[in-house]
Amino acid sequence: METVILAVVIAVVVLGVLGGLVVGSRRKKPLPPAPPTTPDLTAPPAEPHVGDEAETPRDEPRRTIEEVDLPGAADGTSVAVEEPPALPEIEIPEPTAGRLVRLRARLSRSQNALGKGLLALLAREHLDDDTWEEIEDTLLTADVGVQSTQELVERLRERVKVLGTRTPDELRGLLREELLTILEPGFDRAVNTDSPLDTPGIVMVVGVNGTGKTTTTGKLARVLVADGKNVVLGAADTFRAAAADQLQTWGDRVGARTVRGPEGGDPASIAFDAVKEGIEAGADVVLIDTAGRLHTKTGLMDELGKVKRVVEKHAPLDEVLLVLDATTGQNGLVQARVFAEVVEITGIVLTKLDGTAKGGIVIAVQRELGVPVKLIGLGEGADDLAPFEPEAFVDALIGE
Repeated sequence: METVILAVVIAVVVLGVLGGLVVGSRRKKPLPPAPPTTPDLTAPPAEPHVGDEAETPRDEPRRTIEEVDLPGAADGTSVAVEEPPALPEIEIPEPTAGRLVRLRARLSRSQNALGKGLLALLAREHLDDDTWEEIEDTLLTADVGVQSTQELVERLRERVKVLGTRTPDELRGLLREELLTILEPGFDRAVNTDSPLDTPGIVMVVGVNGTGKTTTTGKLARVLVADGKNVVLGAADTFRAAAADQLQTWGDRVGARTVRGPEGGDPASIAFDAVKEGIEAGADVVLIDTAGRLHTKTGLMDELGKVKRVVEKHAPLDEVLLVLDATTGQNGLVQARVFAEVVEITGIVLTKLDGTAKGGIVIAVQRELGVPVKLIGLGEGADDLAPFEPEAFVDALIGE
């Protein structure tokens, strides 16, 4: 029995010794000795920890900005400095006075056939009914219009009968007087940009696609700037790609600010903002370029009426200019009628008049709408938009 107890005690002692060895082997290794108390002056300064006090500033002289070397200065290489973008050069447009006189030769080249044809017919020794029919056909071919042609021929027949013998100079003078009369010389052809209120004059430009409406708006801005006006442009043509960019380019060239919005945005909202900007900036004139639209599309025409109504929340429109392509002839009259029903047209701009022999459209459209042709386009140049002057126009028709 004693032997068994002794064996158990020995086993317990052996297990205890072995357990101590295992536990001892799992203890952490001892930490390295602490650094010496003497500071190591060659070691870099320790990084500060959160909450540490800021280091006392070094007692060293500070360098001025002139003493600090820029990158590249030490090795002699140059440092590229980015230049600010250059502002567009502001152009000084040509004065509007006498523009049509300067452009008369260009106009007469396209319209000469009408004047020469009429003078040749009137110079015949015997003006019988067949000759008068030829005169009518000549006028109709030039898009003078049926009613205006009939009136003109009747007056010419009466005056020729009274005149009797006709010299070339008398015929030219006679034709000149009758053409001037039918062109309604009493019309006020000035573009109205003077508001009766304490607001800028507001001009809205309308027309169908492809008549050169945005270009005409830009050229009109040049006309107004040349006359000393401060102009704001409203790019309310949001349907045609790059229309706003095109208008802004025209404006930048003469220093006119352009108000624009996102492509496909609400034209009425942009027109509203343009007028608001013009009022705040103290501008003289706000020009609003609207989207070209087919006169047969009722929805688009209704939207044009909406633009007009929204603008008039600021102030009444002083001018609504309808841009017509002179080369379209009688189709331009159809367009004019529809636009006149939606917005009250106050003036006509005829573009491309130098590219057609149908200058009689000037007479026809005035008779159709009862409003004057105020501006005519006679080329692609920036200053080829001219105020319409009946006398210069007739002189170009029949020659000197």
